[in-house]
Amino acid sequence: MAVGAVFHLNESSPDKQRSALRNIQNLMAEMPDLPVELVVQGDAINMAVAKSSLLAEDIHELQQNGLLVTVCHNTMVAKKVHESELLPDMTVVPSAVGRLVQRQHEGFSYIKP
Repeated sequence: MAVGAVFHLNESSPDKQRSALRNIQNLMAEMPDLPVELVVQGDAINMAVAKSSLLAEDIHELQQNGLLVTVCHNTMVAKKVHESELLPDMTVVPSAVGRLVQRQHEGFSYIKP
């Protein structure tokens, strides 16, 4: 069995983002002890920025239940987003791709909704 699950989201579509969060919510309900992480990259960064996120409440609720949300620093530089603009409790990682490789190496299941 996997030691965790890492979801990879890089799309700006609110419907796609909402669907990914539902997938995460369902997994966390079914496997409450499984560590779950959402890696936000590219155009999906809009969901992690306080002024543009349409899903801030949903993200916060999932974080309260243990979801770790990591945001790609390379994307932040490319999109000119400062860490102070992110929603609370976001974790910035140097590279989304590096984080995904790290998590898979650690035994996390990779999920691309």
